Amino acid sequence: MDETAGGTSTRLPTPTPAPGDPATVHVIVGSSRARIVLSGEVDADLAADLQEASAHAEATNLPVEIDAHHVTFMDSSGVAFLARLASRSPHTVRVLRAPPTVRFLLEVTRIGELLDVVDDDPGFEVEGSVSAIRPQGPTG
Repeated sequence: MDETAGGTSTRLPTPTPAPGDPATVHVIVGSSRARIVLSGEVDADLAADLQEASAHAEATNLPVEIDAHHVTFMDSSGVAFLARLASRSPHTVRVLRAPPTVRFLLEVTRIGELLDVVDDDPGFEVEGSVSAIRPQGPTG
């Protein structure tokens, strides 16, 4: 677990996944919003982790943003996760730095109409700690 305190704006580095790397879900609770960082292949194997991450983020009662920059693949499980989060949140869910494959899915399914999709990462003020939801992979 990484921990940063002090209320400063921090760009949190996330490694670029290689094909075949395990998918990961991280929840970061900040001073003004919660961020879910997705990496790798977001598919049915990650469904339980996505559910856990959304429950954790929703429990904060803060606006939620999804950093999708390092998503290499997304199936209907990922789309359902975003739709569920958007429909349950009292705030507009923001998707940051979505790669073309994710943007395509958001457009085709029209889920993107429920989300605020932005190209830039506005930075993040970390208040607590980064918590990783169990990474998926061949041994996961």
